[in-house]
Amino acid sequence: MKKHKVKVGGTYLAKVSEKVVQVRIDGESRFGGWDATNLATKKKVRIKSAQRLRGPAVTSKAALESAAKDISKVLGIPVVVAPEAKATKQAKVETWRKEAAEKAGQPDPELDAAVKAAEEGRTAKKAKAARPKGERKGGCLDAAAKVLAEAGHPMQCKAIVEAALKKGLWHTKGQTPEATLYSALLRHIEKQGKASRFRRAKMNETRDGKVQALRGYFDLADAARKEA
Repeated sequence: MKKHKVKVGGTYLAKVSEKVVQVRIDGESRFGGWDATNLATKKKVRIKSAQRLRGPAVTSKAALESAAKDISKVLGIPVVVAPEAKATKQAKVETWRKEAAEKAGQPDPELDAAVKAAEEGRTAKKAKAARPKGERKGGCLDAAAKVLAEAGHPMQCKAIVEAALKKGLWHTKGQTPEATLYSALLRHIEKQGKASRFRRAKMNETRDGKVQALRGYFDLADAARKEA
């Protein structure tokens, strides 16, 4: 090639390390010739003179492969065809992204329905995860509060459970629901303290002329009974 035909930024076929490869001219070298990049290996090389350049690189892949075969036959040395330039691949990626963005901007009822269902599912999971550990047994406490409010007097857990199940205020498959309620009431009273909805009630009965304290009775706290 002639020196005046070599353009910075251009891609040419050049003989490098006994092989003809595609090179991109990056600029003039201070040592003479040009600094270039071997597009096959991505390594920097120096083209010392225009005579090392075989001509502009063919951009068509089919034409490039054909030209490489011809050059290989004439020179008797292997010719390396550079892979697709990174810039070309990047341009394709950008095109795909643009198409995807345009498609996403168009109304899609099926996609909208799927997104809405997914959002509702995530909301339900978050609500379930946010419930405290003891809330599953909160059903029996709510039922007990309603039973005691209607009764208007302290009751034992067994009687509370029987009334709650009969009224449909609570459903359980447990074998000892009164024990479940008893434990739930004690934990609630201990944890909530003065803010508890329930309190342990002192009940007595007289047997054979003696007053005996009865255990296991619960009632609504004064504040809770006022609200009820």
